[in-house]
Amino acid sequence: MTSTKRISLYTVLIICAAVMMFPIFYAFSISFMDGEEVLDGQLLPSSFSLTNYVEVFEKVPLLTYLINSFATSAIVMIGQLLVSSLAAFAFVFMKFKGRDLVFFLFISTMMIPWEATMVPNFMTVQSLGWTNNYVGLTIPFFALAFGTFLLRQHFKTIPQELYEASQVAGISRFRFFWNVILPVSKSSLVTLGIYSFLTNWNMYLWPLLVTNTESARTVQIGLKQLQTQEIASDWGVVMAGVVIIILPTLILLFAGQKKLQKGLTQGALK
Repeated sequence: MTSTKRISLYTVLIICAAVMMFPIFYAFSISFMDGEEVLDGQLLPSSFSLTNYVEVFEKVPLLTYLINSFATSAIVMIGQLLVSSLAAFAFVFMKFKGRDLVFFLFISTMMIPWEATMVPNFMTVQSLGWTNNYVGLTIPFFALAFGTFLLRQHFKTIPQELYEASQVAGISRFRFFWNVILPVSKSSLVTLGIYSFLTNWNMYLWPLLVTNTESARTVQIGLKQLQTQEIASDWGVVMAGVVIIILPTLILLFAGQKKLQKGLTQGALK
């Protein structure tokens, strides 16, 4: 690649990055402004004050919402990693009648819209008395077809001869799974973990359905409550809440970006 082409490429990349990052930068800037500065359309605040960040915790119980979101996202992440990895191991290394058909039916559930299953899932959770607690917020999401598919594609790159040798040596299936499969699948597991955490963190409709108390609700509901309260008065407080809520996701994305890219492409070629 010539120097001219390289300069042109990096110029385009810098422009695209600036366009994509501007909304985040502007939201961060507004979070330090008062209402008058926001209405004036200022790009930068006249002074950096943490008043809006203090007020956001006073307007809504944001700390409780943050704790709930962290807890439910972590539980769902761990649950999906366990269930998906065990299911993928069974579909790759355990031979049983109708294995491919069962996998096809399992993967076909990805074509069913979430909205189509929301009502029966809610009725089930309600009948079991799982509303307003972590159980109803987490257990319905443990079985993930996408996670099983992702890990299965990676597990298929592991030679079957290795598994057969372990069986000859008398190593149990679970020991082979725990000591051999999981250590060589770290990238795919990290990818699925990040995906699961972010998906649950950003979920709004399901927590709104299964919770009706402030002690059980999550950050996305708190953000909507804050927006409803402040929409006519002070967007600085709203944006302070937005910054607090998106900060963990941004840190997670930047920290695991390489693992995320590697894990999504690792099982593409066998």
